[in-house]
Amino acid sequence: MKKFHIYTLLSLFLCVPLGTYAQTTVNGTVTEAGTSTPLPGVNVVVKGTTTGATTDFDGNYTIEANTDDVLVFSYIGFKTVEVTATGTTLNVSMEEDTQKLEEVVLIGYGQVKKKDATGSVTTVKSEDFNNGMVVSPDQLISGKTAGVQITSSGGEPGAGANIRIRGGASLNANNDPLIVIDGVPVDKEGIAGLSNPLNIVNPNDIESFTVLKDASAAAIYGSRASNGVIIITTKKGSSGELQFNYNAKTSVSTVTQTVDAFSAGAFRELVQTHGNEAQQALLRGSNTNWQDIIFRDAISFDQNFSVKGQLFGNTPFRASVGYTEQDGILQTSSLERWTGSFGVTPRFFDNHLKVDINVKGILNDSRFADTGAVGSAILMNPTNPVYDNSMPFGGYYEEFTNGNVETLAPRNPLALLKQRNNTGDVKRSVGNIELDYKFHFLPELRANLNLGYDVSKGERNDNISESSANYYRNGKGYGHLETEFQTKRNLLMDFYLNYTKSFEDRFISNLDITAGHSYQSFVNDGYKNNYDYINDQVIITRYYNPVVIASFFGRANISIRDKYLLTATLRRDGSSRFDPDARWGNFPSAAFAWNIYDEPWLQDSKTLSNLKLRLGWGITGQQDLPGRYFPYLSVYLAGNEQVQYPFGDNYYTTYRPNPYSTSLTWEETTTYNAGLDYGFLDNRITGAIDVYYRKTRDLLSEVSTPAGSNLSNVFVDNVGTMENKGVEFEVSAIPVQTDNFTWTLGGNVTWTRSEVTGLNADTDFISVQDRNISGGTGLFNQVHAVGETPYSFYVYEQVYDTDGKPVENVFVDQNGDGVIDDNDRYIHKSALPDMYYGFSSQFRYKNWDLNMVFRGQAGNYVYNNIDSNVGFRNGVFTSSTFLTNIVDNYNDTGFVQATDEVRLSDYYIQDASFLKLDNITLGYNAGNFLGNSLSARIYGSVQNVFTLTGYDGLDPEVQNGNDYNIYPRPRTFLLGLSLDF
Repeated sequence: MKKFHIYTLLSLFLCVPLGTYAQTTVNGTVTEAGTSTPLPGVNVVVKGTTTGATTDFDGNYTIEANTDDVLVFSYIGFKTVEVTATGTTLNVSMEEDTQKLEEVVLIGYGQVKKKDATGSVTTVKSEDFNNGMVVSPDQLISGKTAGVQITSSGGEPGAGANIRIRGGASLNANNDPLIVIDGVPVDKEGIAGLSNPLNIVNPNDIESFTVLKDASAAAIYGSRASNGVIIITTKKGSSGELQFNYNAKTSVSTVTQTVDAFSAGAFRELVQTHGNEAQQALLRGSNTNWQDIIFRDAISFDQNFSVKGQLFGNTPFRASVGYTEQDGILQTSSLERWTGSFGVTPRFFDNHLKVDINVKGILNDSRFADTGAVGSAILMNPTNPVYDNSMPFGGYYEEFTNGNVETLAPRNPLALLKQRNNTGDVKRSVGNIELDYKFHFLPELRANLNLGYDVSKGERNDNISESSANYYRNGKGYGHLETEFQTKRNLLMDFYLNYTKSFEDRFISNLDITAGHSYQSFVNDGYKNNYDYINDQVIITRYYNPVVIASFFGRANISIRDKYLLTATLRRDGSSRFDPDARWGNFPSAAFAWNIYDEPWLQDSKTLSNLKLRLGWGITGQQDLPGRYFPYLSVYLAGNEQVQYPFGDNYYTTYRPNPYSTSLTWEETTTYNAGLDYGFLDNRITGAIDVYYRKTRDLLSEVSTPAGSNLSNVFVDNVGTMENKGVEFEVSAIPVQTDNFTWTLGGNVTWTRSEVTGLNADTDFISVQDRNISGGTGLFNQVHAVGETPYSFYVYEQVYDTDGKPVENVFVDQNGDGVIDDNDRYIHKSALPDMYYGFSSQFRYKNWDLNMVFRGQAGNYVYNNIDSNVGFRNGVFTSSTFLTNIVDNYNDTGFVQATDEVRLSDYYIQDASFLKLDNITLGYNAGNFLGNSLSARIYGSVQNVFTLTGYDGLDPEVQNGNDYNIYPRPRTFLLGLSLDF
């Protein structure tokens, strides 16, 4: 569906004469009322347009405006002034605005003045979001704040992301932060047919992200806050006339590079040199670059329309609708999405009752490409043709001998894509109604009731054609079909009372007390149908998984003489995942802050403009075990088709007992945090420094169990302790600010270190069960080991010759017993980075703006599973009836035969530190026209501009540390238009 595309709009827009209206130059001086002190850095904008200027160090400005235009003067800490331009000179005085000096930040179940915040809290607002073809909300803040690391799972349309705040506090339990959207904690797990659960919110509708990083800030959320909290606030309505906004983007995505598999010419030379006559006879006459066959240039479109204003005279509202159509660079992958939102904020009883209603919805249709085609494109013989009509596979060439498919040969990559239709259809809605009542007889006391929901319905259909070689048996094609239907319901009820009282000239200057109750239930209900056409049967798997979390919480904020701030929080949580005897956990926190700048001996400082010390401590909990809903109950699960019981001509589903443990209990994380907020030169330079230490005990993790001791060889248990510590630094600065030119810089860097400090098991390490590598059978290469970073690699130490070349199948005998076996493996590096950082630079010259966003990390290592799996000469000759390709790494090593030991060599563990220019955007504010009723901005951007790294693979940014078969991240060129009217 490609309707209402941007081309028509841009053509019309570019034909509009922008210089229709005569303009004149207005200049003047802006001063502070009362003192007549010039104010530098005041923003001056022609109302209703994007035409603007900034005052210099002497308070002077110059701007182009029409007669009778309204000029808007705004400056942090001062009341906004609007004056009509009636001549060429206009001097303005501005008064302090105490309300703006008391900017608030969200802290969960309420808000506080920014200067009164005691925890480690960072807010990223819409004006600071990343630009480009942003489909998922997490892309807006990637690289924007210290302590937050966001790694996409790849370049697939709508791909999910791995979000970590301060590295995560768990091993195998959920390390994702809690996501709260307009007061509703949303389900973080996906649903059938949707790869990223955060796609519920259109990025164009988001006003801000607030990140709660330390326990003193996050403990109010208790059981789900061990990995931090991200509060997403969407845009709201406004008073006044209706305002409309239309945003449109079109983009082209291209492949940046492909795996260095042997070309057809190099492959022929290798086979002719090392193969026998029979093997040489398997060479074909084509020259096929299989990766070029499966990848493409992809065109995408994104449009969003919104309106805000007043309903029924004085009720603010906002509504929006968005449409996204994104094609992937891997053929057949695509996403089509409709989003809608509506919010209304009526007030009753002289503003004593505030009502906030929010509804968001999504209709998402996806087609998922078979990513196994990427691996097949590397392995497929490059002398084979793409098509062959003589074979019974829909015109595609396959390895086919004597009427039988070569089951061990790679499949035709293009056929894998074209003959598989794997689609997802998802409908989801998140909404809430929040009632906030300020008592008439006691206005300092408020009652807040929040009723929310997050419901979704997903359908997935995975249909493989009858002509596919994957399901060709006994001279006939069968095809395959698997369907899944899933419904998820997340219902929320929060209620709390809040008492706030300010006292003038008292020891306690402000008191803020909150107490409440929260109840949230989750239900995951669905079934899978696996249509086995070969055996003529349907296998049905049904599941129904409920989880309930109930909580009681309280918080007290005390301000002493407006300088010394105390916060204490207590939350008691109960989770249905645990046995009733271990179901409840207590999560307290405390924090202290000192506004040092408010001390009399600093207030006359000409350099310092803000200084605040923060100290915090708290305990948070973890109960979220992905995919495990009843870990303490004895339940039975249906087996798959491989363990069915034959009886006559029929096969019957078997049921097996699931492993369980009644001793499971809460995983708890204790965090200590010390921070310093600073500002210099009238806050031209601002930022924060944080140092943190946290310790997690009763870690929830999958562990191997001795045979016969439980009902499975792997189960979840409380396994030990882990420490995490780090330093965060953030800075924002305006190095240059003149009438026509402003340069703004922002940067953050995080140093972090995680260490497993103890395990309850008899061994010093436990293997990471979900990170097996390709090649061999059941090989794993990552462990959680005592004294080491989680996800450390467990490998053999490679021996090198005098020229620095690895010696095949020769390793260091670590224990000196003369035998190389599993006891000679050692801990070597980790997939987790020691440091990650981001910085941005923004230049504004008159109506032009240029933005650049950089991001990187250091100290992380990646296992190059592509080289370790297909970098061996004998990999070409694994069969007497077909040939497979290998990669260029063979030319570096000369390795002939792959063994498990060679695959587990530390030679394949590579430094994956990198620096990326994530985005560069050039924009032009075209000003106002059509009687000042329309303003426009045109911009172009490039995403994934370049990557500086020493890593040999395609991309050093690998989500789980093992690089194989990923969907490449594309480079995207975008053109956008924004209209306000």
